[in-house]
Amino acid sequence: MTIAVGDHLPDDLLHLKVNISITETSLAAWAAGRKVILLTVPGAFTPTCSEKHLPGYITLADDFKAKGIDAIGCLSVNDAHVMAAWGAQVGATGKVDMLADAQGLAARAMGIDVVTTPVLGKNRAGRTALVAENGVVKQLYIEEPAAFSVSAAEYVMDRL
Repeated sequence: MTIAVGDHLPDDLLHLKVNISITETSLAAWAAGRKVILLTVPGAFTPTCSEKHLPGYITLADDFKAKGIDAIGCLSVNDAHVMAAWGAQVGATGKVDMLADAQGLAARAMGIDVVTTPVLGKNRAGRTALVAENGVVKQLYIEEPAAFSVSAAEYVMDRL
């Protein structure tokens, strides 16, 4: 079943690499006690994710904070090292938490896991964005396959 407005974010294991340390967390723990935006993407270093989706949230990070967002997270079915390297390359450090869902457990728990082309090699997270308060989904934007519009940073910003 796909996550919906009013649902709680899952408590499945994620990893976050900051500097050289990798910490374990979950979406529920990451969002606890704050208002967050979570974007999910099919893959680190992929064209739409790297050139459009994540950069929009990096560019608007301060504007989101001015509207009451405490944190922005980017989740992908990749390992923590890949997510950290990707975040460093696109300038996400200090603006967007790069959340590694290495086994795809959180994506599966949210019902947004998708089977991709053989090029990406395994199940991935579908392209989405959501706003949650204290771990409860308040707004949800799920893209159709191969689309990029309703999960864009500008689209979410206009609806806060």
